[in-house]
Amino acid sequence: MSSDEFIDEADASLDRTYEEPRSLAEYVDLVLERPALASHASKYLLSAVEAAGTRTVIEEGDQKERYRFFDDPHNDGEHAILGNTEVLNAFVDDLRSIAAGRGKDEKIVWLDGPTATGKSELKRCLINGLREYSKTDEGRRYTVEWNVAGTSGDSAGLTYADEPVADEDDWYESPVQSHPLSVFPQDVREDLVARLNETTDDHIPVRVESELDPFCREAYDYLEEHYRRQGVEELFTAITDPQHLRVKNYVVDVGRGIGVLHSEDEGPPKERLVGSWMRGMLQELDSRGRKNPQAFSYDGVLSQGNGLLTVVEDAAQHADLLQKLLNVPDERSVKLDKGIGMDIDTQMVIISNPDLEAQLNQHADREGQDPLKALKRRLDKHEFTYLTNLSLETELLRRELTDETEVWDADSWSELEEWIQEPLTVRVRDENDEVHAKELAPHALEAAALYAVVTRLDVSDVPNGHDLVDKALLFDRGYLQEGDERVDADEFEFTEGGTDGDHGIPVTYTRDEIADLFHTEQDRHHADLPVEHVVMPRDILNAMAEDLSTAPVFSNAEAADFEERVVPVKNHVFGEQESDVLDAMMRDKRVDEATVEEYIEQVYAWSTDEQIENERGEYVDPDPLKMKVFEIEHLGRFDEDDYAGNRPGDAVEAFREDKIITALNRHAWQRRDEEFRVADVSPKEIPVIQTVLGSHSWDDVKRTYEDFDPRQWDEPPSGTETADLKEKTVANMQEMYDYSEASAELTSRHVMSQVSYKWD
Repeated sequence: MSSDEFIDEADASLDRTYEEPRSLAEYVDLVLERPALASHASKYLLSAVEAAGTRTVIEEGDQKERYRFFDDPHNDGEHAILGNTEVLNAFVDDLRSIAAGRGKDEKIVWLDGPTATGKSELKRCLINGLREYSKTDEGRRYTVEWNVAGTSGDSAGLTYADEPVADEDDWYESPVQSHPLSVFPQDVREDLVARLNETTDDHIPVRVESELDPFCREAYDYLEEHYRRQGVEELFTAITDPQHLRVKNYVVDVGRGIGVLHSEDEGPPKERLVGSWMRGMLQELDSRGRKNPQAFSYDGVLSQGNGLLTVVEDAAQHADLLQKLLNVPDERSVKLDKGIGMDIDTQMVIISNPDLEAQLNQHADREGQDPLKALKRRLDKHEFTYLTNLSLETELLRRELTDETEVWDADSWSELEEWIQEPLTVRVRDENDEVHAKELAPHALEAAALYAVVTRLDVSDVPNGHDLVDKALLFDRGYLQEGDERVDADEFEFTEGGTDGDHGIPVTYTRDEIADLFHTEQDRHHADLPVEHVVMPRDILNAMAEDLSTAPVFSNAEAADFEERVVPVKNHVFGEQESDVLDAMMRDKRVDEATVEEYIEQVYAWSTDEQIENERGEYVDPDPLKMKVFEIEHLGRFDEDDYAGNRPGDAVEAFREDKIITALNRHAWQRRDEEFRVADVSPKEIPVIQTVLGSHSWDDVKRTYEDFDPRQWDEPPSGTETADLKEKTVANMQEMYDYSEASAELTSRHVMSQVSYKWD
């Protein structure tokens, strides 16, 4: 794209974003036609969230609907909040209640939780989402601007500063984004809002209850007095004439509809909340012995967030302000000074680490005499926790190590599983200023993420016969695979309100351990392959477990507990590596996926009395011989005695219905709002079929390769069956699972070192 094209694209972007200012009458016509454009703060925030739609996810074993807004779609997912869907949904439910005025108007939303759980990402996600929504036609946000220059025959007019004004520079926007309808007298405004709500079927009505801010009121009063002295009869018409008042849209951002109070912000409470008086301006303005609102800075968090959202970040650093905010939500007003009040329409959200709760509970033992009891009653708490889904933790870890931002939105568990197990290559510069490609081998990120998740799970409710790894897998995919049986999450009972996700290894610890390994040359060598630049799953697990006791973030008890939990993770990851090696060794003996898919389609047609389209486009009955051959030769479940000719006996029919059709019906139910097609189901999603696609054993290897010796794997003699098989296996691992030659060499060596112990 040329430079001119980039400039043209930028012009088009701004043209789509901003509108020409309009008169108050034109604005009223607009909102009568589209009432949602006049939404109050909480309703607007809710609309922005809902406009992005939802998607289905599985968290802690349960299927949930998640608002895509929290995936940060407008920013390519850079600040997506991973997991905590239930917390986010509860936050949206609160917004819905607050927006509708159903009993939570006086509440301040409180988001609490340990570090690295996504709270700060929520703040950024809200800012990004609201900014981009305000650029759309459906999300336009409006305020007013005033021009009083020339009414008194001089050029002083209304001002924020001390420079003279003229022409277009005479227009001054409301410093706190006042709602355009707040210009109307209260009784007229109430009738107008009632008319708006009559024209919409939205279950949440529009509310405009705020009066003009003091700056705008100064302009209004100035114009009213001027025209009243002139004897003008239609005062409101004169005051709101387009030469004095315009309605303009603005793009929501920090400082314009979004107020953010950071942990490092300082100053007296009033200054942090609403702003401060400017002494120089007070002296220059003709205030006649009073404080003129024109001389106020309006840069406090409530002023910036008026009209939409106020966020107090790291609220424990601003605990003194929380008492000041106590009555703001229900009274919807704050004072600039004695006698000068300002109405506020904003959704307040405070974000904190657990230390704020300790401050709020410091007088809890005084029960009825607790001075903070009223404040605690106003706070509506939502707790963020550490992720307990393997896939989400893996995704988060990749984000921490790279600049990848795309949100994982898989269509099936098999697709998600591939992403979890993928390798990762990062280019790292060493102390000699040389750049090396460091490879995290397949399953390395999976191992790190799984270990972190396992440390966060409550061990007390792990089902009999299972371990924490099983619980982690159950939380992530919603079921466990036991042989060719699938056991769904709802068959297990977990402690409601348990400690899952309350503590454990944070992603920042895992990230730092991996980063250290990138800068540590591994003590291994190979004549031809850069194995010293490969980080294996066991390298990460060993480093994470060994450094727990010296990490200041963990207590001694936590370090000891977490160290013990690494063993089942190592066992699981080794099983995954072993499976990869076996599949690669036996690749030529596998049934191809097309044959399996044909069998599934045949069985589905047989069960539903439907026909199948053949290669010539003809519709024919399912072939009983094909199904029989597959079940006998590939599945190995039956023999000729189980059939009457090609017709299946009772045992075969029961197998098809219980093992194949039941699995397909599960997918049909999950896709009940879409058109279900058998072809859309991955064979790997049907438990009994997984055995056909790749569950080989070392006994199979022994039978197939009689002269194979795993003890020769590291340096197999040339011309032997072991050498030929190794060459083929390493190549297959690269093609099938995206190993590099170096990581395939290391992984297969590790697996064979364990296999050789029991080979004879």
